[in-house]
Amino acid sequence: MQEAQVEEAQVEEAQVNVNEAINGVWDKVTGWVEKIIIMLPNLVVAILIFLIFYFLGRLVRRIVDKPLHRLTHSRAIADLMVNLIFIGLVALGIFIALTVLQLQGAVTSLLAGAGIIGLALGFAFQDIAANFMAGMLMAVRRPIRVGDIIKSNDFFGTVMQINLRDTVIRTFQGQIVYLPNKDVYGSAIENYTMEERRRVDLDVGVSYGDDLRKVREITIKAIESLDMIDKEAGVTLFFKEFGDSSINFTVRYWVSFHKQPEYLTALSEGIIAIKEAYDANDIMIPFPIRTLDFGIKGGEKLWDNPLVLENGQDQGGH
Repeated sequence: MQEAQVEEAQVEEAQVNVNEAINGVWDKVTGWVEKIIIMLPNLVVAILIFLIFYFLGRLVRRIVDKPLHRLTHSRAIADLMVNLIFIGLVALGIFIALTVLQLQGAVTSLLAGAGIIGLALGFAFQDIAANFMAGMLMAVRRPIRVGDIIKSNDFFGTVMQINLRDTVIRTFQGQIVYLPNKDVYGSAIENYTMEERRRVDLDVGVSYGDDLRKVREITIKAIESLDMIDKEAGVTLFFKEFGDSSINFTVRYWVSFHKQPEYLTALSEGIIAIKEAYDANDIMIPFPIRTLDFGIKGGEKLWDNPLVLENGQDQGGH
């Protein structure tokens, strides 16, 4: 009898526990539903804010796509900037929506997490980030363009591509060089194409016995006879030094420049024209000459002591 009463009491206790659990869950669900009903206006507003910023981002991306492409002249850079604008607007919409829902703690946590992640990524990929930033600055400022002939970081050649991370140059020897954009943007760039003309500096030497005024006149006329030179810029010639075997000077003239062969042709034709003019006017381009003087400070002159070969023949003229 007592055992039956104990079992009945245990069953009643279990039912009470189950009822309490069900009531607790129901209270929780009811509380959530009440909170949702209370927050429903804010939730609707938050969703609307997110959708507004989402579609605004898409609209702005569509509007600025073509202008950015014209500005940067790079499809990759324009796409990157457009996507960054879109992501920025969507992220702003999310933060405002969370604030409307009174989830400031979540906003603070997201911002803190984004800051930590950004700092870590900045340290891990600082070289890559520097190359990307340099690539974007180069796209905006355009110190070089595809097809330009440049010299940068001791590499001389034609620009083949300007990417977000690197600049591709083909040297005149045929090698393909990938230069990081931060190295290109952070160092001196010699752009030979931007002005569309280039000066040829041709070094020449003539004999000490030639008339220098005559040399200058004939040299300038020889260069002026070339068709490829810029007649308006003229030809200049400056004597610069007394060399070991010649009096040296530089003749300068300008030519139209779009490709390297144009410059090399102008240089080659200039050499040919000067050589032909000198041959026609008996102007000498001397070989290296050394004068030996044995009569200084007690030395003996060669003609005072005749040279004698091993066979005993007198070579001094006696």
